[in-house]
Parts: sequence; C-alpha cells; structure tokens
Amino acid sequence: MNSLEEKINSYKTPIEVTNLIKKTKIIFLVGITAAGKDTILRQLIKNHDYHHIVSHTTRAPRENHGFIEIDGQDYHFIDTQTAETMLDNNGYVEAKMFSGNIYGTSIAEIKMAHDEGKIAITDIEVQGVEEYEFLAAKSVTSIFILPPDFDTWQKRLAKRHEENHMDPTELKKRLETAGKELKDSLTKNYFEYVVNDDLDIAVKIVDEIAHGNFSAKKNEQAKLTAKKLLDDLDKLLKIT
Repeated sequence: MNSLEEKINSYKTPIEVTNLIKKTKIIFLVGITAAGKDTILRQLIKNHDYHHIVSHTTRAPRENHGFIEIDGQDYHFIDTQTAETMLDNNGYVEAKMFSGNIYGTSIAEIKMAHDEGKIAITDIEVQGVEEYEFLAAKSVTSIFILPPDFDTWQKRLAKRHEENHMDPTELKKRLETAGKELKDSLTKNYFEYVVNDDLDIAVKIVDEIAHGNFSAKKNEQAKLTAKKLLDDLDKLLKIT
C-alpha cells in the first residue's frame, strides 16, 4: 500500500464539520453503471430546491451521451497532487479510492449548500455513503437507482459500451463493480431503492423521498428488483 492509499484509508472527517452536515439535508444518488443516476441528477438540479454538490475526482473526463464531461459541472477534475494536498489540509468530508482513482466531497461544497438553505444532492460511490451515515444519519438520505430488469440494463450497458468505445476488459470490470455495489447496498439498512424504468416517474419518486414523502411499499418492491439483478449478474459472471 502506498502513502496516498494510507492517507485515504486513515482520513477522518474534521470534527467541526459534523455539525455542518447535521444541519444540511443531503441526498445521495447511488447506482450501478448505466442505471441512469446521472440523468436523474441532471433533472433534479433544474429544481431550485436543490444544490448540486460537485465532487472531486482524479479520473479523466469521460464521454457521456455524446458529450465530454465538464470541469466544475460534472466533477472537479483534479490531479493526484491536488487530491493529496486536500487530504493533508482536511479539505474533504470523505474521500475514497475507486477503480484506481480518488473521489471525494469537499467541505466547501457542503457549506455552500447549507448557506443557500437548499437540499444538497450529488451522485456518489457506494463506499462514500458510510461516513455520512455514521456522522449524521438523520440528515442523509441515500437512494440506490436501479434499471427495471437485467435485460434492459444489458441493452443500456451495450449502448454505452458502443458510444464510449469500451473494450471488453473494461466492460467486465464494470459488471464486477456493479455486482459489488449491489451486494454492498443490500447488506446496509439505510438505502432507499428507486427503479428507473420511466425517467419522469423515477425523478418524481426521488423528489418525493428527498422531501420526506416516502412509500415504504414502493421501496420494498424496488429492493426485490435489486436482489433479482444481483442474481442474474452472478449467473452471467460465472459463465464469462
């Protein structure tokens, strides 16, 4: 393990930030690749009730839906040295290594959301949620976005694979990562689940959850979809 990984693994959220998080309503969108969480996020941040928390990452911008990601809008794209400096200066709420790249949420972004009096919202990796749940579970809602079924998901993934010129090795890596994310989410009791079959309906449900209008019955039905996706994915990975 190199020194940077050690810094990430040992990073602790500054004590003074905990109260800030507790006073800020935070919505996290989580989901497997090609589930549609980015599209849902783009729809929600058009609503002035929300403040988009732009995360930091050391990975390069990608092409999504025919467009290259924009610095400061999709992510703050930074180099490894900048990420390490932020770690040294306690600039993150949380930071994680994911697929060889660093992802994290800056304290400054949370403060902006709080000062605006809005619901803070962003997409985040599954591993990044746990710190927030530990610090301030009552102010954090984590929503796992799912495709409606395995076949639909594979079609969406194939389309993204074609658009982004993804090689088979990268595709398999994303499938394996999706399996880990589904397993991880299903071992936690703090995830809400929303199926993205019809985009408008999915956006409406996420918005209802964010504003405290939530149906436990809908969540249980969506959770069953997560379990079925994981079963189907495990079968696929065993024969590839």
